Amino acid sequence: MVQDMIEQVHLILQKMKAAQDRQKSYADLHRRDIEFVVGDKVLLKVSRMQGAMRFGKRQKLSQKFIGPYDILNRYVSDPSHVLEVDNIELVEALTYAEVPKEILDRKVHKTRNAETVLLKVLWSNHNVEEATWEP
Repeated sequence: MVQDMIEQVHLILQKMKAAQDRQKSYADLHRRDIEFVVGDKVLLKVSRMQGAMRFGKRQKLSQKFIGPYDILNRYVSDPSHVLEVDNIELVEALTYAEVPKEILDRKVHKTRNAETVLLKVLWSNHNVEEATWEP
């Protein structure tokens, strides 16, 4: 009985490997390298970040592509063109601390009985467009 189960597992693994090989060959056959020429228009794909605002909109409504952009000339790869990325320190839960960087504006919100001071705060690791009003 155990021998039958072992044989069935091997048979399943062989069939899974055959299916994976079939899918890979199909994908490789239909994959094509895209060549662009000067004057073409392209859209750039923007990756989403969990909980972050992109272009002033929350994740669900944020754009997946931006553009169109014109291709002006052919790019030749150069290691000096690599941009330096600021280090963001992540804690174990893969989150980072938001620290107020600058106060951009101040206004007073008046109600019938009270006044609340609101500050427009620019947070670390965010653009000016992503600043929030905080009490």
